[in-house]
Amino acid sequence: MVVLLIAVGSPLASYAEVLFWVHMVQHLLLIMLVPVLLVWAQPVALFGSARGNRAAGPPGRAIVGGLARWAGWPPAGLAIYTAVVVLAHLTGFQQLSLAHGWIRDIELTVFLLSGWLYFAPLVGGGRTSGALPFLFRFVLLAAGMGADTLAGVVLMLTGKPLAPGYATAHPGWGPSALADQELAGAIMWFGGDLLMMLLVIMVAVLWSRAGDDRQGFGEWLEGARRRALAGEEPDFDFGPGSADSDIDEDQRALDAYNARLAALHLRSGPSWTGPEQGGSPGDERGEP
Repeated sequence: MVVLLIAVGSPLASYAEVLFWVHMVQHLLLIMLVPVLLVWAQPVALFGSARGNRAAGPPGRAIVGGLARWAGWPPAGLAIYTAVVVLAHLTGFQQLSLAHGWIRDIELTVFLLSGWLYFAPLVGGGRTSGALPFLFRFVLLAAGMGADTLAGVVLMLTGKPLAPGYATAHPGWGPSALADQELAGAIMWFGGDLLMMLLVIMVAVLWSRAGDDRQGFGEWLEGARRRALAGEEPDFDFGPGSADSDIDEDQRALDAYNARLAALHLRSGPSWTGPEQGGSPGDERGEP
């Protein structure tokens, strides 16, 4: 929360309106650093624990659960993150944002939300990351790094200011409009990639400390197998409930599994009756 306050309520936020490179620092704080810290703090889990059973009724929980599963789907988070980084800086959106303060407020909010959706399944310790394979996390982090690199390089190589409004609001002592844009691109490229590399190292350390059941795709595939055995539809829930729970300890899943076995048994039909049914191995009971 301190980092968030610095990003939106300090002199940094004031100068982000007149210097592109300061805006880029604000951008990295809101889309990378603050979301990662919020993921580690787990405020959503804290809220869910505090409200207990006084939550909304079943329809409300179903809607919230569906949105949470979709938002926790890692490819969706990557797509949103990439779109926000590219569209916010390589189009005319920055100029529009400078001209209308309410658009800038929406932009900063979108930075924060898109960063949280992207990083929660990759670096979190709660529902959204429990069963996600570490190798998959590396791939998604590398893809996000590519989006930062693309935006930074384009800003550095573009020969004209993409947001002329910064030149109009120039404080007088700062760099020229084009130099300001080039510096913003360098911060996006090197700063974004540096923060992303630190996260890659952190995930690598977690991977090295994980048990054998967390290596490769074992836990993720095991969660899919258990859902299939229970006759449940596949979803995008990568949390602890999907793979960390034992099917033998989950009564609902166990009942569904037994019902599925009974249905298969009736469909195939036994070929003979044993002594307990009053028959012998040679007694036929219809087509096998």
